[in-house]
Amino acid sequence: MRVLVIDDDIEISNFLKTNLEAEYFAVDTVQDGERGSFLARTNDYDVVIIDNNLPKKNGREVCREIREIKKDVKIIILSVLAGVSIKVELLSMGADDYMTKPFSFMELLVRIKSLLRRCNTSIINNVIQINSLTLDSERSELWRNGKKINLTRKEFMLIECLMKNAGRTVSQGEMMEHVWDMRLDSFSNALKTHINNLRHKIDEAGEENIIKTVSGRGYKIEI
Repeated sequence: MRVLVIDDDIEISNFLKTNLEAEYFAVDTVQDGERGSFLARTNDYDVVIIDNNLPKKNGREVCREIREIKKDVKIIILSVLAGVSIKVELLSMGADDYMTKPFSFMELLVRIKSLLRRCNTSIINNVIQINSLTLDSERSELWRNGKKINLTRKEFMLIECLMKNAGRTVSQGEMMEHVWDMRLDSFSNALKTHINNLRHKIDEAGEENIIKTVSGRGYKIEI
């Protein structure tokens, strides 16, 4: 899952990046509304977290611009303002949730996961079951044929991306966007290396290769 944080407070941005990455999210950060709006509208994010008080463009403008282009992305507004009228205004503009600063990270995390659950009705209680594979997003665990498979953070994010898109080919670019942040070189060998490591671990636990290569297109898990 990929998150964009738009906040001009670098301490808050770094705090969110560090803690969300620890929860298996890929996180980009940006410090002004103009750049944040551009990135949110031109990249594929699952969640955008927006500070209401931003330089160049405020949270209202950014929220409105994103929602005009991206109908499905989940938007959470952070603000020092707690009044009902500002909450109503921003929710009416397309925000999915609103939190007042200072905020609890654990509460923010719960709200993010709650919003994401609404996106995919095939996921029941954060668990995805595909053939012999079982993935628990809440516990960041993967099992095959009843045996737990120990994965790195990136490996887990990759298999989660593939399982949530089971039955269709996921392009290399799409996988990189969902698992790495903007700093990854698109010509890097990182994706291939992680897929190979992931296959090795999963295939040791079962009889059949789970992750298929679709030549020239990407990777796929059959349903």
